[in-house]
Amino acid sequence: MAVSEVALPVHLSDTHWERLHPPLLEAGAYAVRREPHGPPWRLWEQVGAQEAAERGIFAPVRALSDGPSGTVLLAPGDTRGTGLIPERTDGYCMGIDGRDGPNLACLGCGLPVGSRIDDCGQWQVVEFLPAAVVRLPGPPERPVMDWAELLADGLLWHRLSEYRDIPAGVALAHVVVAAQGKPVEVVPGPVAELLGRAIAALLTSGEDSKRLDLAGPGLGERTADLVLVPIHPQTGEIWQPSGGAIAVPMDAALWAELAFPPHRTRLPVVGGLPAGVERNDPLPPHPQCPFQPSISAFRYTLARIPAVREPWLRAIYDRRY
Repeated sequence: MAVSEVALPVHLSDTHWERLHPPLLEAGAYAVRREPHGPPWRLWEQVGAQEAAERGIFAPVRALSDGPSGTVLLAPGDTRGTGLIPERTDGYCMGIDGRDGPNLACLGCGLPVGSRIDDCGQWQVVEFLPAAVVRLPGPPERPVMDWAELLADGLLWHRLSEYRDIPAGVALAHVVVAAQGKPVEVVPGPVAELLGRAIAALLTSGEDSKRLDLAGPGLGERTADLVLVPIHPQTGEIWQPSGGAIAVPMDAALWAELAFPPHRTRLPVVGGLPAGVERNDPLPPHPQCPFQPSISAFRYTLARIPAVREPWLRAIYDRRY
């Protein structure tokens, strides 16, 4: 059974439609979703802005969940002693999605305990109802690692990197909020390649711009107004700069990819090149089209930040990008 709690992955803010996803969490880890989730759902018009704000949603969304809060998320392979409820195994096309309520029951007592989700366009995960979870003595949880250990052990790089548009959309929302309506000048390099086009489309250009750069463990402080910094994957805490720059949180794996890009490896060769012939190493791979942060993750994140109620930011939320 999973014994180590981790921060709730930001990848939950979006998915890739019509595509089978891997498990959201690594084996031996669990996370807690504080926000209500699952059926029944109510449309925004039925909930209203005041009740939504009390629940931490500050801009219109399609629907809000009246499901339980505090569900416990695990990788499907970490569950034991449960079985599917046959009449609740509906989904879209390739799996089940819990649309009819809990689809897992305890094999001992037969009561519903949670849902397994593995349909296309969904992260593979098991969500246990909070009332069905009892904490028992067990092996100690993995100690919280400091940033030096995380970097040395390579734990900031993970298998969800192909879904980098999702944490990029989350980070973009935090950049826009931190900019406070001012133009943002992105430092040339990986950050500009990742977010530069989207920032230019969202924020007006002009004087009195704020400079955006990377900072964090192994990089130190940067001369910038805004700095993208990693979120600790275990605790969810944001790395804090000691200077006057504003910390903008970013998924640790995406941050590590920008801060320490993988080096190209030369292919081994036998012998040498003839005199006068220069090396022709392959260029680094480039995508066929410009990178686009996830719009859904951007709006999902903005909707949960109180500042989105400010007129200039609400206008950005409404027009998208």
